[in-house]
Amino acid sequence: MRTLFYTCLAAFILFVPGKTKAEDFAYKSGVYQVELKNDTLSIENDLIKRTWLWNGGSLITLQLDDKKNSITWNTSNKRPDLLLPGEQTTGSAATIQAAIIPSSAQHVKHLRVTVEYNLGDLNIRKVLKLYESTPAIACELSLRGKAAQTWIKPLSNAADLQNIERLTSSSEAGKVPSVESLSLSGLHWQIEAVEFLDITDRFNTLVRPVRALSYRDCIYRGNLLFAEDTEKGAGFFFLKEAPTSNVQLHYPNGDFLTNGGTFHVLGLGVDSVDLKTDEWTSAYGYVTGLFRSDEQEKLSALRNYQKSIRPFLADRDEMIMLNTWGDRGQDTRVNEAFCLNELELASKLGVTHFQIDDGWQAGRSANSAYGGSYKNIWDNPNYWTPDPVRFPNGLAPIVQRGKELGIEICLWFNPSIQNNFADWEKDAAALIALYQKYGIRTFKIDGTAIPNKISEIRLRQIYERVMEATDWQAVLNLDATAGRRGGYFFFNEYGNIFLENRYTDWTNYYPYWTLRNLWMLSRYVPAQMLQIEFLNKWRNQDNYANDRFGPANYSFDYLFAITLAAQPLAWMEAANLPEEAFAVGETVRKYKAIRNEFHRGTILPVGDEPSGRSWTGFQSIGEKKGYLLLFREDNTLATANIPVYLPGNTQVELTPVIGSGEKRTARTDGNGNLSFTLPAANSYVLYHYTIR
Repeated sequence: MRTLFYTCLAAFILFVPGKTKAEDFAYKSGVYQVELKNDTLSIENDLIKRTWLWNGGSLITLQLDDKKNSITWNTSNKRPDLLLPGEQTTGSAATIQAAIIPSSAQHVKHLRVTVEYNLGDLNIRKVLKLYESTPAIACELSLRGKAAQTWIKPLSNAADLQNIERLTSSSEAGKVPSVESLSLSGLHWQIEAVEFLDITDRFNTLVRPVRALSYRDCIYRGNLLFAEDTEKGAGFFFLKEAPTSNVQLHYPNGDFLTNGGTFHVLGLGVDSVDLKTDEWTSAYGYVTGLFRSDEQEKLSALRNYQKSIRPFLADRDEMIMLNTWGDRGQDTRVNEAFCLNELELASKLGVTHFQIDDGWQAGRSANSAYGGSYKNIWDNPNYWTPDPVRFPNGLAPIVQRGKELGIEICLWFNPSIQNNFADWEKDAAALIALYQKYGIRTFKIDGTAIPNKISEIRLRQIYERVMEATDWQAVLNLDATAGRRGGYFFFNEYGNIFLENRYTDWTNYYPYWTLRNLWMLSRYVPAQMLQIEFLNKWRNQDNYANDRFGPANYSFDYLFAITLAAQPLAWMEAANLPEEAFAVGETVRKYKAIRNEFHRGTILPVGDEPSGRSWTGFQSIGEKKGYLLLFREDNTLATANIPVYLPGNTQVELTPVIGSGEKRTARTDGNGNLSFTLPAANSYVLYHYTIR
């Protein structure tokens, strides 16, 4: 509601009726500036400026300016950035608005520029967003009205390149909508297209980068495309704010089309059949950003934008969570006495959040050990009230004891999926009622599926209503383990991501697997927005007999340390831990003292990909300081030189926070490598570093 208020206020003050030849328009606030003059629109902040031909609102990019590095990209775009098969290319009845959205629990302060225009009977809305000190411009895209034809006509085989040059044509023969386009000079473009996989119950390699030279028409899958002009020593990235490629709606068999210096973002997630004449339908968004040819600058440009999507508030978003489901007890033990006992033990571990998973509610889900279903939830109007037998006093005693121990109570929730979330209002009301009665604001959202646009819309309506009712104090742990869900770049404004289910019972928990998934994702996804698990290493040791990578071969501290770059998740019943496990509480206490500073940095992977035998880790990059979390896996190298994100010949003061390191002064070599020593295999250290 806040966003709507400020946008409407700006519309009242700054609204300009658009024409094919537009009237002049200007807006300036701090580092932000918008100007529409002589049929040319420019929008800028302190780091980036983009210029378009107005074209009746159907914008055609003319120029991109990297203000930080004094690099200008002139484009040869002849057609609009947004191309829809069969639709006109020149807009009409265009309008422009501008507003500053202030900082709040919902937003990082930013500029929002709204352009609306018509293509025949079709209405288009683009909301362009710029954040301070971020060299990127994001676009939210919405459509309304009637399309001239069906847009999505996927190739039967994406490898069939016959007539591929017509994929993004605006003619009747066009098959694929292009939502963003850049045509730049030069032939020496090095590209990195990155495909992501969720459904982590099935997949255990979640990142698939492809590196290539841009040549003739070629389609790539993924949410991210980096393109670097090796002659200029600079480039740009596209981020497609959509679910992972394998579950997107109306998927055109690819996300990016490249041809030399011409690049397109493909696929709306919307087809003409989804449109309504009386309300807006949101398409997938996208972001275009600029970078200099430097790995840190490239990844930081992306990360600066990602960290602006949702303000990271320590008292809301930091959590060390205990969820008992990881010991496979399911709902057989969940009751008031069990939860009260778990809280006492959680306090010894240093846990800050205790989440009661499936089984707290009166209804029975399909996950219940006693049988149940996800269907027709609202046939039982009391489904989402505490089970009266297990919790005869409701959740009040649990919540109260949690407050006394400094532990926030959280719950599991499964929206009613039948009929495309037709009961979404009841689901939202149930979550809000739990917040209003008990103050519970963190919910694991499970069992969702997005097979079509109406499901996506209604799921978002649940989230939005809960956020508004809680003044954006709610945190939704969005489960990424199964089904068609949001992935890593969709619904990011609502909370964090519950990444994976792993169990010693099924021998699919290996510490280096978990570390590897986090390490690989952290190059492209903010690690602090992922929940990463550590398990009870004493359970099911017979399942790992003679397995050098079994959990029992690592200290409990080490298992906890794997999760530190993310949000740690104790995926276990504390009551099943031996007494020696609670010594980790001291490590947790030290970590809690620095975790917010650690998570506010730009966290990137360093070292080699975790393999169980590597030297690996993470670096949190701050201003003249930061953190280095290093792991010596099961290898014989007591010392390793690791490339880090520090200039060559830089002296740093290293102060250990936890783990096996010693305080020392060190200097990077000429290539930016830093030497580290750990005394034993399967050991770790977390250093705070200061540049001297």
